[in-house]
Amino acid sequence: MFGVGLPEMAVIAFVAVLVFGPDRLPGLAQQAGQLLRKARTMANSARDELRSELGPEFADLELRDLDPRTIVRKHIIEAMEEDEASERRRRDRRLPDGQVPPYDVEAT
Repeated sequence: MFGVGLPEMAVIAFVAVLVFGPDRLPGLAQQAGQLLRKARTMANSARDELRSELGPEFADLELRDLDPRTIVRKHIIEAMEEDEASERRRRDRRLPDGQVPPYDVEAT
């Protein structure tokens, strides 16, 4: 989660106990939880409103799909898959053993 591991979380908890004291810490944790819950609710409602405004063709829209890095990554992967498919088609067009390729006298 955000590149914060267990040791960093322990340091943050220790500093929080020192700064706020053990008496106020549970109340602050409760307020932080409520704030996160409200933020999540607001984000979900914004996503749902965006989906309803855009119509049924965007019903499966996720907000992370709007990230430019995701868009570029998606297009690069699609291009690589198209290249692999065209390479497979090229390999499949090989002549069978013993068959002579077509020859055009005027082209040479």
